[in-house]
Amino acid sequence: MEVILKKDVEKIGKAGTVAKVKEGFARNFLFPHNLAVPATGEALKKLELEAGLKSAQDAKARNEAVSAQARLSSLTLTISALTQGEEKLYGGINTGDISSALKDEGFSVDKNLIDLAEPIKSLGIYEIPIKLHPEVTAKLKLWVVKK
Repeated sequence: MEVILKKDVEKIGKAGTVAKVKEGFARNFLFPHNLAVPATGEALKKLELEAGLKSAQDAKARNEAVSAQARLSSLTLTISALTQGEEKLYGGINTGDISSALKDEGFSVDKNLIDLAEPIKSLGIYEIPIKLHPEVTAKLKLWVVKK
């Protein structure tokens, strides 16, 4: 039996795809848990319309991410922090600090999009990657200076 998946199902497929499954599995598990619908002609037409709409939205989001990438890549952000000597920071600079500094500059970037492996613990110049879209990553230049 062919079904259209509404949500991702492990070992079966991703949401929005047509999958071939046994009739009992579809009737007893997928349909009652609202994970799939039967692949009828009407449902397939609806799937095509949704796929076209989703691709248009994805293209728009990618274009917005590319324009934001250009603006962020040209930005140089400076954060001042307390130090414990010459180079070592008292505490550290994390994604939340970078996100709030970007907000002060007029950019609304979620802290989860900032790809920082570990907090910054010393003064210097850093290049911070920001994932704006699965295909678009901006490089932000960050200066950490003594307060």
